Amino acid sequence: MPKRVLFISNGHGEDNHSAHIILRLRELAPDLDIAAMPIVGEGNAYRRLGIPLIGPTSPVPPSGGFSYVNRWLLLKDIQAGLLSVTLRQLQAVRRYAPQCDLIHATGDSVGQSFAYLSQRPFISFISCLSALYEGRLQTDFILRFVVRSPRCRALVTRDPFTAEDLIRQGFEKVHYGGIPSLDWLIPDGKDLALKPGLPMIALLPGSRVPEAVRNFKLQMQLVCETVQLMGETLQFRAALVPSLMKLVGEIATQMGWHYEAGRLWLVLPSGETAEIFCYDNAFNDIIYHTNLVIGMAGLAVAQAVAIGKPVIQIPGGGPQFTYAFAEAENRMLGPSVQTIGTGPATEATLREAAQRLQKTLNDPDYLAHCLENGRARLGIPGASIRISELILNNLGEKISSPRSEHLINNGEKTV
Repeated sequence: MPKRVLFISNGHGEDNHSAHIILRLRELAPDLDIAAMPIVGEGNAYRRLGIPLIGPTSPVPPSGGFSYVNRWLLLKDIQAGLLSVTLRQLQAVRRYAPQCDLIHATGDSVGQSFAYLSQRPFISFISCLSALYEGRLQTDFILRFVVRSPRCRALVTRDPFTAEDLIRQGFEKVHYGGIPSLDWLIPDGKDLALKPGLPMIALLPGSRVPEAVRNFKLQMQLVCETVQLMGETLQFRAALVPSLMKLVGEIATQMGWHYEAGRLWLVLPSGETAEIFCYDNAFNDIIYHTNLVIGMAGLAVAQAVAIGKPVIQIPGGGPQFTYAFAEAENRMLGPSVQTIGTGPATEATLREAAQRLQKTLNDPDYLAHCLENGRARLGIPGASIRISELILNNLGEKISSPRSEHLINNGEKTV
């Protein structure tokens, strides 16, 4: 009988982490029986891989899955039926779990609690938590209780600093995993219609509609400010999720821009043209070829920093990408990220951001430091291999070519 693994995740980024681990698992152990339970959102990352979902899914709640940023949003989530759906999801996990050999939970205390309540052995990948925010990871009572259970076989982190911090705090079974999606963050050869010799700026407005719509409108305004400051010396490429890409024509009409076949443009009073090419299938190529990122997202910004890209953040109105979130990301990702303004972006904020963009592109020492900072903060690629092999080791499966030399286990590298 093939071994069976259930993936539990509670967020868009967490779904993507898990999906990239599953891709690697399929290479290493193609006979593995895999299912999933996404707690927040519709689980599209799993659906694209044909992974069966064992329980009900739901649209992203009013908080966007970020009620921890503003606890009042939790009340709106409950009013929207979150509690009812969550209980049905937990029931589905408890029905399905007895058939499983291992549970893999990605996310914070919610997903980890699901894994604990499954009554099965589990691996905790706390991908959204990092000691880089404060210098020491502050864990809540629930998470501490869950990961100290004998059934928790491994506690996995997204960066090496957090692994080392948890070991210092006395946690056991700690492993550095990394960011699984980095292993696939390579150009796909998409034609971005780039003009030779002009720096390219990437626009990342986030993945959750309607917030991403509001963020993208701010970025369009920033493009106008930048063109007025620097002329037509830059080119802009937007990496959008499909649900946002479908709305670009409507957004253009609302903003007074023109739109046709992925191209947005606006003739400014100065006679210069602000122009953005939009894609919903070229994230890897845009991130790799960009000179600088205008970021209003979480995981996507971390990926850009990891490969050495400078990022300028402008806070939005939330619920996710507020100043509090942007400032926390700034602390976690270090000097590669510059946050402009201390509240929802205004015209003055956008002008300052355009000036900072110009200054950043003309600072070769800073750009070189971004390359060093990315690896120092977020570690090295190979997370999908490290975590997949950890899963297979816990299943007692043989691995044909061990490549776990970068795992950290209780303070020691293991081969």
